[in-house]
Amino acid sequence: MEKFGKSQAVKRFEDVRFLTGHGRYVDDIAPDGALYAYFLRATVAHGEIAELDLADARDMPGVHLIVTADDLVAAGVQLGLAGSTVKNRDGSKGASPLRPLLAQGRVRHVGEAVAMIVADTALIAKDAAEMIVLDVDDLPVHVELAIGGDAIHAEAPQNLAFDWGMGDEVATNAEIDNAAHVVTVDVDDNRIICNAMEPRGCYAEVVDGRLHVAVNGQGVWVPKGDLAHHFNLDPDDIRVTNPDVGGGFGMKAMRYPEPVCAAHAARVLGRPVRWMSERTEAMLTDNAGRDLTTTATLAFDADYRITAYQLDTVANMGAYNSQFAQAIQTDLFSKVLMGTYDVQTAYMRTRGVYTNTTPVDAYRGAGRPEAMFVLERTMDEAARQLGISPWDLRRKNFIAPGNFPYTSVTGVTYDVGDFGMVLSSVAEAADKDGFAARKAASAAQGKLRGQGLCYYIESILGHPSETTAVEFTQAGATIYVGTQSNGQGHETVYAQFLADQTGIPADRVTVVQGDSDRIAVGGGTGGSRSVTVQNTATLATIDVMLETFTAFLAETEGVDAKEISFDDERFRIAGSNLTPTMLEVADMARDAGRDDLLHHSARITLENRSFPNGGHVAEVEVDAETGVVTVDRYTVVDDFGNLINPMLVAGQVHGGVAQGIGQALTERVVFDEDGQLLTASFMDYGMPRADDVPMISFSTECTPSLYNPMGMKGCGEAGTVGALAAMANAVVDALWDVGVRDVQMPYTPHRVWQKIQEAKENSAAA
Repeated sequence: MEKFGKSQAVKRFEDVRFLTGHGRYVDDIAPDGALYAYFLRATVAHGEIAELDLADARDMPGVHLIVTADDLVAAGVQLGLAGSTVKNRDGSKGASPLRPLLAQGRVRHVGEAVAMIVADTALIAKDAAEMIVLDVDDLPVHVELAIGGDAIHAEAPQNLAFDWGMGDEVATNAEIDNAAHVVTVDVDDNRIICNAMEPRGCYAEVVDGRLHVAVNGQGVWVPKGDLAHHFNLDPDDIRVTNPDVGGGFGMKAMRYPEPVCAAHAARVLGRPVRWMSERTEAMLTDNAGRDLTTTATLAFDADYRITAYQLDTVANMGAYNSQFAQAIQTDLFSKVLMGTYDVQTAYMRTRGVYTNTTPVDAYRGAGRPEAMFVLERTMDEAARQLGISPWDLRRKNFIAPGNFPYTSVTGVTYDVGDFGMVLSSVAEAADKDGFAARKAASAAQGKLRGQGLCYYIESILGHPSETTAVEFTQAGATIYVGTQSNGQGHETVYAQFLADQTGIPADRVTVVQGDSDRIAVGGGTGGSRSVTVQNTATLATIDVMLETFTAFLAETEGVDAKEISFDDERFRIAGSNLTPTMLEVADMARDAGRDDLLHHSARITLENRSFPNGGHVAEVEVDAETGVVTVDRYTVVDDFGNLINPMLVAGQVHGGVAQGIGQALTERVVFDEDGQLLTASFMDYGMPRADDVPMISFSTECTPSLYNPMGMKGCGEAGTVGALAAMANAVVDALWDVGVRDVQMPYTPHRVWQKIQEAKENSAAA
């Protein structure tokens, strides 16, 4: 990687600040004297609000304001939160019921906000909430992931949010009917809670007549647009800032009621208002992830080549459409529907269902982990039924390197890839040939060992456009970016990249993000877009800098601009020993009174996205006596194209794999039949611990992307995209020899033990 970046494993600059307690999180920087907001939330999953008596609470000392849906409507606030919809198979639009900022007439899930109390302290606000009389007449509760039941919304009979399809159903059925081999698998993808280290929070204030909202999200422009919509304000009258963020994973990119309500209170009271979620509150209200079930069918010819693929999915929307939810298990899932396999006949049907549960939206991967989980589980099951190695079955069906660019069955064009090369690399890194000996050694100790393979591909998502601005100061250079770090190391990678391309020392580069006043437009962070799209914009900005500084030097030195070059560190002027650095030219411009040359910016749009891919191999041991699953080895070989900072890439992969292991082994959201969340604390919800995650072997191969000038491919979500199927396939492989044929995530000790006992009973009965 000689032209773009030095691919150096640079430690994160921001970690010194974080590790010494100098992070600037939203709850740390709320204005002095800010009032505290607290939300009264529904304690039943479904019912009509029969009484909402606020009188006693409003009379409490220290209470400044209590707000309900009626108050918002009376103040002219637009009540509905926007949520995505898709087209149904018949061409109509999916259901779009109102999702109110505060419950209006009816509550539809436990935790739904009913009223906001604003008081001098958080304790007073909580005490006031206890004084509110909220009487709800119960309605039937629907929590099953199934079509039917009493309608939660009048717009969605049978609770059907949408019925979406893609592909050629007739041709797919014909191929399945005529196939030499057909394999069908039912795959459940369990609901999970995001659980970022820092819960959601915000504060709002009015400064010099303008509304300022600080939110710990994944960008500032969506919240700014939403606030303008809800309050019918000119966007220029709104500033949104986004300080340090302690984890996002997609969940913090979404629209939520609390920042809008806090902003309303600040406008009404003329005082700053702050809100910070508590952990159980977060578990009840943050958008959940996954929660779908799929029947998948693969058809094969006599030579074990896939001839068709069919999916029938039912996906949980929760009680409302969240920001992207209808798109997650439809359009975004379909981006990688057929994975890395050369198949041109497929049909996918997805039906969304409303339930009296927390809304569901994007969680690390947003549709791509779900797609790869189903496909790679089905491929593994097919290999067993066909009596062929799962490695060989995948290799046989890979898109050949000579067929790129390759347009998939769903119309997505992959630019480049060498899947066979990466598969061979991960086989060697995982010591595939040594597995039999390790399995025998485990058996000698009374343990069951399994190996699971997943070969994934993902499509980078998010807005294709981005802006970079660079301003030269006395201290060095400030780079303004349109993405928002929530733990990925953006301050390091953006400073490092600018330094690599310009020679400006990285320690003299300041990265500014998350301020709608200082950065006019940006796409925020999501879909693993940040580094690829942002650095492409940085390259375009550097081109502007070079053109501008070259013209200035030519004028100053009295030479033709063609006589001036730049070698990534210094300008060179033919026939002169003058070799100024970028910072020195900026100083020259400043001394000449040319402050107009000290600020440069460019905006770019990528016409296509990159497609990271790779192989994950998990090895697990299962204790048949207790059902405990231990991840003994985990190996990843990814193709991320060219890398800027391999250390940050490894960190992203490690984190993604850990989240995948968590979903596979320990994490599962459970509601009872009344819609009460039974996993509403860390005592009940099984977050993965350190001893659940092994040392992860990580390496890369490289086929540079053709879709951006750096040849990069996003890496932020890839670990999770590959981990689910690798873990599932490993556990199934371990249990196969004792007769277990079907076990769904999470693979908790009790669930695995039960399956083993059932297999023993079935064997004895036979």
